[in-house]
Amino acid sequence: MTMHETITMNGLDVNAAQATIEALKADSSLAKFQFRARNKWVSGGENRSTIKDFYGAGREDTSRTADFEFVNGEPPVLLGNNEGANPVEFLLHGLAGCVTTTLVLHATMRGIAIRELSTELEGDIDLQGLLGLDPDVAPGYREIRIRLHINADCSEEELEELMACAQAHSPVCNTVCRPVPVVIERVKDE
Repeated sequence: MTMHETITMNGLDVNAAQATIEALKADSSLAKFQFRARNKWVSGGENRSTIKDFYGAGREDTSRTADFEFVNGEPPVLLGNNEGANPVEFLLHGLAGCVTTTLVLHATMRGIAIRELSTELEGDIDLQGLLGLDPDVAPGYREIRIRLHINADCSEEELEELMACAQAHSPVCNTVCRPVPVVIERVKDE
């Protein structure tokens, strides 16, 4: 009987990460995932999203026993009651989390230990686009800035390469940075 020592770096199981990469190389169909969210309007700018199930690694995932619930709200200046972060703030949260996780994963696979990592994000929006007041103003973020505070066991050059890799391979960053088709359709209740 052979026992395998668990090797961790940056909080990740290195052997499990390598095994996952090898499994995806052997069968690329395992890399196809579908994530899902459900949302229900409550009142005004408040609505709630639940997330539980997803498809990945060739099957429906059943490891989550309860829904994750997120409350979307608006501040009073945007006609809400601070019920929760607003959707564009959640986008910043998702972007921060994805860039951070991508950076940590790639650092681990390169053998770079991270001692400390935090981010600050800012995004600029002109509400004239949301409200349809100016057709020349896009309704979304005009620019998003991510400032990384990172202390890692590597050279400045390796750190720059790692940051570029995180930007290039973060699914949320990539989704935000390129046009992605979004289909909105009405489902009629019977």
